[in-house]
Amino acid sequence: MPRIEELEMNAHRAELNSDVQGLFIKYRARFGWDVPEVDERLSERLIIQSMRQALDELQLQVAASRT
Repeated sequence: MPRIEELEMNAHRAELNSDVQGLFIKYRARFGWDVPEVDERLSERLIIQSMRQALDELQLQVAASRT
């Protein structure tokens, strides 16, 4: 049987995915505004890498706050 935390996360997963996609779109648009001849594929890869790095850093911060 799933734990209450898993049930709660499942209830909000679609919203979380939408929020993450919105954040990606926000920064992809900024690249377009700031760099006239932007390489969109490179920009998208860099944005996703930065988002992953930010999540990794957040995970470390949360873990450190629990010890």
